[in-house]
Amino acid sequence: MKKNNIAIISTIKERCKTCYMCVRECPAKAISITSGQAEVIDARCINCGNCIKVCSQNAKCVLPSGYKVEKLLVGTEKTAAIIAPSFSAEFRVLTYGQIVALLRKLGFDYVNEVAFGADLVAKEYRKMIEQESDSSHIATSCPAVVSFVEKYYPELVDKLAPIVSPMIATARVLKKLHGDDLKIVFIGPCIAKKKEIEREDLLGVVDEALTFNELKELVVKKEINLDELEESDFDYPHGGKGTLFAVSGGFLQAADVTEDFITENIITANGKSNFVEAIKEFSRGYLNTKILETLSCEGCILGPGISNESPLYERRHRVCQYMKHKIKNFNQQDWENNIQKFADVDLTCKFSQDNQNIQPPPDELIKNVLRKLGKFEKNDELNCGACGYETCTEHAAAIVKGFAENEMCLPYTIEKLKRTIVDLKNIKEVLNHREKLASMGQLSAGIAHELNNPLGIILMYSNIILEEAECADNTKEDLKTILNQANRCKKIVSGLLNFARQNKLVKTRTDLPELAKHCIDSLYIPDKINVNIVKLGEEITGEIDKDQISQVIINLVNNSIDVMEANGGKIDIIIGEEDGNVFFIIKDTGPGIPEKHMKQIFDPFFTTKQIGKGTGLGLSVSYGIIKMHYGSIDVNSNTDPDMGEIGTSVKVSLPKK
Repeated sequence: MKKNNIAIISTIKERCKTCYMCVRECPAKAISITSGQAEVIDARCINCGNCIKVCSQNAKCVLPSGYKVEKLLVGTEKTAAIIAPSFSAEFRVLTYGQIVALLRKLGFDYVNEVAFGADLVAKEYRKMIEQESDSSHIATSCPAVVSFVEKYYPELVDKLAPIVSPMIATARVLKKLHGDDLKIVFIGPCIAKKKEIEREDLLGVVDEALTFNELKELVVKKEINLDELEESDFDYPHGGKGTLFAVSGGFLQAADVTEDFITENIITANGKSNFVEAIKEFSRGYLNTKILETLSCEGCILGPGISNESPLYERRHRVCQYMKHKIKNFNQQDWENNIQKFADVDLTCKFSQDNQNIQPPPDELIKNVLRKLGKFEKNDELNCGACGYETCTEHAAAIVKGFAENEMCLPYTIEKLKRTIVDLKNIKEVLNHREKLASMGQLSAGIAHELNNPLGIILMYSNIILEEAECADNTKEDLKTILNQANRCKKIVSGLLNFARQNKLVKTRTDLPELAKHCIDSLYIPDKINVNIVKLGEEITGEIDKDQISQVIINLVNNSIDVMEANGGKIDIIIGEEDGNVFFIIKDTGPGIPEKHMKQIFDPFFTTKQIGKGTGLGLSVSYGIIKMHYGSIDVNSNTDPDMGEIGTSVKVSLPKK
């Protein structure tokens, strides 16, 4: 018989909502987060099912066994259903006799309660306590606990009690009673049983393992009428106190021992956190006990394969009521005879190391991750647990191991989200501006083309009249005024066309300081204004359209000259390279731009200049040229002397290639 290597628990990716609850609740840290979705690492998984119980989206699914059980039931071999004692906590509307009848209706030839196997196992533990005075063992009834020890505390494997679980004990009893060809199906609340039956030394003892939830699905599929079920009793041999194995502490009563705080013969620890802590302390030698009895759940009545239809103590109550019912009809002599009859059944098993521990990453790697998460000091480590790990250091170590992602850190994600919001606002502003430019460009192109022809005629005839006129000086002055204003209109139209056109860039390798010098030489600069070109490097070149970038430089320098023309000042043109870009900064000592105007400076036709001094298109055209180069333009300005040097600084960055 071959061992099945298919994962017992997997994730339905479409349902996973990145809450990290499964990471938080996994005692083995067998959950890996990839692209924001949880994946179960089968080699590390102990199949305790905590991730299934806590997932509100039902994103975790269990390897189904129902179809395999159906095949067994239609086969020629005899079949037996062995049902966990916790069945009385699960089926609320049926009596235990009807549950037995239901299993027979499904086609099982024999129906047995695992309680008898639990009685045999409890007897072995009692013998161990009485005979091995100096030994310490970890109980092995819970397969998830066994798997946890094998994977994460391999040094304790020899401390695992070499005693089979009640399920295996019951199956071996039935094999002895009915023959080795008997096919056996375990039904219970435990998912880890699906893995236990695949252990190499246990292969073939139990053929399939169904959860209570799967049993209900099978009943619905077979359309069995529950109202027609008649009472039926379990097959021989019947169990005794082993029924109590289903509840926390039931092991003690079944074995007729007590948890004595003085002798510390037995210590019990149930539930995710408790069993992990107990094994950790056991490994350190803090627990001087003969038997450490642990369950990964708070008792089998809270297993992952059981429904959540009723609260804990109601379930516990139903198990106790069932036990009371059994005691009324319990045949002590018959039970003792059966215990004696099956005393030779092999109740031993072997365990082996399956070390899944990963060496802790170097401290420097962990610190590097913490720094990326914005945690530079110990005070930055909030240990909030939102990522699913108890501490920020654990999370960072998991990232290094490849089990976790940076985005799992809530403070980091919030900070990243804030930056994203700022980026989106900036993008929105850029898109809004581009939309304005596009609509204004379309309008401007139409206006410019319509005005060009009549303007040309006005200019032509005005010049002719001016040259031929023999009139008074005041008439000539009027004609000159007409010409000046018509020329101004022509400049405005020219600006409109420059603004509207979508130029194709002609990029060439250009020396930026040389280009800037050429631009300055072409401008009229008043005596009161001093212009300096500052090079931050020997050779500063970029692949640009030099004609259009010349227009940008001239526009920006002209703006600075205009605001400083009356009082004078200084203009610095700083040119350099950084991060694969070339840049130039036009910095002046003018009065600065008022805060209220900063958001409008790139809007078409917006200007603070006097009438006749500007069209408000210079910066809009410059903005379009820079964006066509895939560059950026940033403006900083100060108008308050108390805040530092007044003036405006415009930085333009362009890709070097």
